[in-house]
Amino acid sequence: MEFFWTGMDQNPKGGHFTRACSAKEEEEENTITTPMPDLDSNSDQAMSHPGRLRLKLLSFEEVEKFKYLGATVTNINDTREEIKRRINMGNACYYSVEKLLSSSLLSKNLKVRIYKTVILPVLLYGCETWTLALREEHGLRVFENKVLRKIFGAKRDEVTGEWRKLRNTELQALYSSPDIIRNIKSRRLRWAGHVARMGESRNAYRVLVGRPEGKRPLGRPRRRWEDNIKMDLREVGYDDRDWINLAQDRDRWRAYVRGAMNLRVP
Repeated sequence: MEFFWTGMDQNPKGGHFTRACSAKEEEEENTITTPMPDLDSNSDQAMSHPGRLRLKLLSFEEVEKFKYLGATVTNINDTREEIKRRINMGNACYYSVEKLLSSSLLSKNLKVRIYKTVILPVLLYGCETWTLALREEHGLRVFENKVLRKIFGAKRDEVTGEWRKLRNTELQALYSSPDIIRNIKSRRLRWAGHVARMGESRNAYRVLVGRPEGKRPLGRPRRRWEDNIKMDLREVGYDDRDWINLAQDRDRWRAYVRGAMNLRVP
């Protein structure tokens, strides 16, 4: 794949871009179209020195993680840090509306709506690309149960007469909507269907079906995003390995997405 860098000559009085240009750039033509070099390790033009990647006039520092479109991307493709960050941001939203959730002036239905419209969108931003293990699922459930306990309050024990916190099973009975894990699995399946129906020219599809070169390190392989998709489909009754062909049928795939949302798993 070839990429092109296009730079337009600017007025000398035209701001920061012109002041940043070198004298050599100003002497070039109005429009410059130059193919980018291949990013191989033997290219002197691509790598100026270890730790920095240089492409023509652009220089990029090698980092362990960075933010892209509001999500944290790591050099080892690990989503655990992004999930922890999202839980922290959800906590910040929770404490900002904590007084509303504990207020006796608001109905419980209204408090649940506040949770769904204020806290959940912040918590689940980008969850379609998460790879969840049991540890991450447990952390997300703990956060949701904390919010629900604040919404539904305490319960008087029938035997002792003392007030106590609601148990998880009692919270599930009171909270009629799908829990946070069901939300994530349904959104992840919906996004997987979109990617599977993309053409081969789309980068997202190429990443999905591509196979990286090299050998895996010793030990148990890490759980992949596609492994989560196959596990989600098995939960709703689809056990075939070729889920990409299944996703081409929009109606059938939509039925599995809805099944993932409505399925309750303890």
